[in-house]
Order: sequence, then structure tokens, then C-alpha cells
Amino acid sequence: MLRICLSNFRNVSTSSARSKFTQCSEHDGIRNIVLNNPKTRNSLSLEMMSDILGDLTRNLQDKSLRVIVLSSVESPVFSAGHNLKELTPEKGKSAHREVFQLANKLMMSMIEAPVPVIGKVDGLAAAAGCQLIANCDLAICSTRSSFSTPGANFGIFCSTPGVAVVRKVSRMKAAQMLFTGLPISAQEALTCGLVNGVVPPEELDGEIEKICQAICSKSRAVIELGKKFFYQQIEMGTKEAFEAAGEIMVKNLSQPDGQEGVKSFVEKRKPSWSHEK
Repeated sequence: MLRICLSNFRNVSTSSARSKFTQCSEHDGIRNIVLNNPKTRNSLSLEMMSDILGDLTRNLQDKSLRVIVLSSVESPVFSAGHNLKELTPEKGKSAHREVFQLANKLMMSMIEAPVPVIGKVDGLAAAAGCQLIANCDLAICSTRSSFSTPGANFGIFCSTPGVAVVRKVSRMKAAQMLFTGLPISAQEALTCGLVNGVVPPEELDGEIEKICQAICSKSRAVIELGKKFFYQQIEMGTKEAFEAAGEIMVKNLSQPDGQEGVKSFVEKRKPSWSHEK
């Protein structure tokens, strides 16, 4: 399927015609990447992951880009995880390694993106599909969604999904998901911290739009600085994190938008962001 990628509906890019399994559109600073291979339950094949990675990393320095939303076409399944046809014994270790190396590159690109990545789920997110959502900065799902890491059912423990899941939920909940393979409901996902919110399916678009608009109202430069340090400090000890955070705050205050934000507050007016670093 031809993918159309719009930049605020001003230009149509033909260079993205290579995509088979995603649809990408961009409007008012919001880039929507839609998984579109329902025949394979949106499995994360090499081609699918390459398409997502291409959509995700294109023109990231464009200051008009403010947020990325990752979703799927209307289907009972957001993503069933890796395509097991690419993981058969006949493929061999080198082919298997290629799959997981590309998956790792995709996951890291989500963290390293200068703008927030939001997962939008309306259905089942399983195995690497669950990993994809756990690796998002924010995630909202519908009440009919569910999440699972069932790899052990097929003799393949969900080790890579577990990296993302255990960094979002408690160790006990992660162990439950990984060892049993049993799915958790949308409400359980909210309670354990895997998603930020649960809404009826008909309200999902509106909830995502509300969050996107809240992010778009902020300085891109400030959000970029904050997101980068957010992930850096997670790996630090508490004392080190506080010390590093203090320096980041000083850096933030020296930025044009840091200065503008303080001035606008004191002057009781709406800030005018430059989005410059």
C-alpha cells in the first residue's frame, strides 16, 4: 500500500512509496504512524519494523514536528509481535539476530526521538507489540484492549519485551505477564502503569487529540531537553540524578524559551515560543 506522508498538508512526499505496511500522515505538528497489515495481525516483521523506523526517524529536526502517535488500523489486534515465520529454525542465527537487532534499533529510536511518542491501542498488544507500547513515552488504550507477553507458550521467552515492560510496571506484574503468558486487561494495564489512560473506543481519538494538543502548546526545545534527561536520570542513583537535574534546570533557564517562559509568567501573558535550543 502506498504511504502518504504530509507535512502540515503542504507537501506530499513520494519518497515514502516504498512502505507496504504503514500509513503515515502529518498535520499541525502531529505525525500519525499507523500499522497497516491486518492479515498478519500487524506482526512486526522486518519490513514492518523498517517501515515504522523510517516513519519515526524522518525529518526529526523539523521544528514543526511536535509529537508522534503510533496506532494500528481498526482491528482486534494492535500487533501480535514478531512474525514467527522469520524465527523458524531454518532461518538460522544470523537471520534471527537481524530481527532482534532491528527491533532494538526501533525501540531505541523511540526513546531518542526529540518529541514524545504516544501509543494508541484499540485491541490486543502481544509480545513485541506489547514491547512497542511499553516503550512509548505515553500510551492510551480503549476498554477493549489487552496486553500480553505469551512467548513462553511457543517456546520463546519474551526477553526483549520484558526489558520494556519491567521498566514500566512492577517487577511482580512483569514476572506474572512473562511467566504465565496470560493477558492483562486494559484496566489492569492502567493500574500497573503500562498505560496512562483507558477510555471507551469511541473516545480514544478525542483523548489522544487532547494529549497531543497539550504537548503542542509547549516549547519543542524544552520538551526535547526534558525528555532526553528523563531517560538519562532513570539509570542514575538518586544523588547523582538530583545533581545532574540541577544542571539541566540551569541549562533550561539559559535557553530562549526558558527565558521567555519565566518572563511571560511574570508579565502575566501567554508565552511566545521560538522552539530554539
